[in-house]
Amino acid sequence: MDPIIRVESLHKSFRDLHVLRGVSIEVNRSEVVSFIGRSGSGKSTLLRCINRLEEPTSGEIWIDGVNIHEPYIDINKVRAEIGMVFQSFNLFPHMTAIDNIMLAPVCVRKISRQEAKERGLSLLEKVGLAEKANEYPEKLSGGQRQRVAIARALAMQPRIMFFDEPTSALDPEMVGEVLDVMAQMASEGMTMLIVSHEMGFIREAADRVLFLDEGKILEEGTPDDIFNRPQFPVTRDFLGKVL
Repeated sequence: MDPIIRVESLHKSFRDLHVLRGVSIEVNRSEVVSFIGRSGSGKSTLLRCINRLEEPTSGEIWIDGVNIHEPYIDINKVRAEIGMVFQSFNLFPHMTAIDNIMLAPVCVRKISRQEAKERGLSLLEKVGLAEKANEYPEKLSGGQRQRVAIARALAMQPRIMFFDEPTSALDPEMVGEVLDVMAQMASEGMTMLIVSHEMGFIREAADRVLFLDEGKILEEGTPDDIFNRPQFPVTRDFLGKVL
């Protein structure tokens, strides 16, 4: 089986700061891969490089067999296949929940407003917010806004979903409602790359865990391998502080 994502020897520097140091990974279809590590280890930068929100300094990236650094590639078409959910919700405050969800399918996918609305309402129901379709973001809790952001990403019918610390800006009582939606997506076979400190969720939902340290993948394995049998002292030290 060909991987849906393949990264080879990825480096990223910001002036004198060498953030990623030769990262190579493969992700298979329907696989849930989680990246863990200390702050500054390169996890979020890696996600942002894979869909070229950041330009890598060197290295190669393939998405579904296509080298996305070839000069003829329309990176916006590549990004349309990748849903990304950030720490901040990035909803348009002047638009209702359903209008936020409809915007990209209408403008990018060029589907009709009626089809976009039907899809959006179905997705709001999926994330447990059917009754909030006409609410503005300011009227929603943080957990609700993040679930709208997930619905908005899913409205583009992506093949891959990236989550960059999707619960870090939420109050503790709101974290579970977002993780429940993510767990449902994983069970339905969505390919997912996740940066998160929610170790309990990672232990349950991930197929594979990669521990990054100083811009390199220090070790990887199943959640059982990484959480119960870490190979390196730095991994054991990190897990001892977060578990």
